[in-house]
Amino acid sequence: MGRLTEAAAAAGGGGGASAARSAGPPPAPLPPASTSPGCTATMASSEEDGTNGGASEAGEEKEAPGRRRRLGLLATVWLTFYNIAMTAGWLVLAIAMVRFYMEKGTHKGLYKSIQKTLKFFQTFALLEIVHCLIGIVPTSVIVAGVQVSSRIFMVWLITHSIKPIQNEESVVLFLVAWTVTEITRYSFYTFSLLDHLPYFIKWARYNFFIILYPVGVVGELLTIYAALPYVKKTGMFSIRLPNKYNVSFDYYYFLLITMASYIPLFPQLYFHMLRQRRKVLHGEVIVEKDD
Repeated sequence: MGRLTEAAAAAGGGGGASAARSAGPPPAPLPPASTSPGCTATMASSEEDGTNGGASEAGEEKEAPGRRRRLGLLATVWLTFYNIAMTAGWLVLAIAMVRFYMEKGTHKGLYKSIQKTLKFFQTFALLEIVHCLIGIVPTSVIVAGVQVSSRIFMVWLITHSIKPIQNEESVVLFLVAWTVTEITRYSFYTFSLLDHLPYFIKWARYNFFIILYPVGVVGELLTIYAALPYVKKTGMFSIRLPNKYNVSFDYYYFLLITMASYIPLFPQLYFHMLRQRRKVLHGEVIVEKDD
């Protein structure tokens, strides 16, 4: 689901689980009134069309200039460190995947060999919700939460929990899409925070998603589909009646609803990203109708 949720934006599309993960240059960390771009704390293929970061200009006017500068500096330093660490983590994951395939010549066993690294860095992305909560990035907490949780869902509640599907080709699809997406996304944020963004990184961010986003979505959907027989047979994560709480939950039908949700979300988010690509790379003025 990552890519879907991730998707209000951007470059990278790998994963519905990803995926409503904003386009447009990342907004500057809150408070300094400087013009240097900041880093949206969103998942891979979903970024918000950020404003210049200041959630409340009126509130900022009441703050002491020194406090604003300190918060801006600390936020920039932390976000730079965070994005460098995440870029490095996904690079390590990419190298491990390539090395495994070159040595084994097969995708079978790939997930098992890289699962610890994947789980660590994808779970580490929960900090992006914290960034929104404390206000150092202007993205909505709800948007960031949905985006990150969709990836967590695919990692922990699908591929980790349902071991028979870990050797499916579809798992490789979304892993490759996620990895390239995240390397591009986090490096884009890092260079933006350093105010030194190479054109290739910008170009990659707003072009790679054209292929990676659909690939990631297909990989996620096929992986969830492959999990359905196992979930139905075992009844995992389901709550049956009668019970003392008098509630029921069927994980099998939950997964069916999750898959169905891709149908309305994918086209909407994908075309949104295409509009953002035109705006950022070609300078087109995009006028979107109010809901």
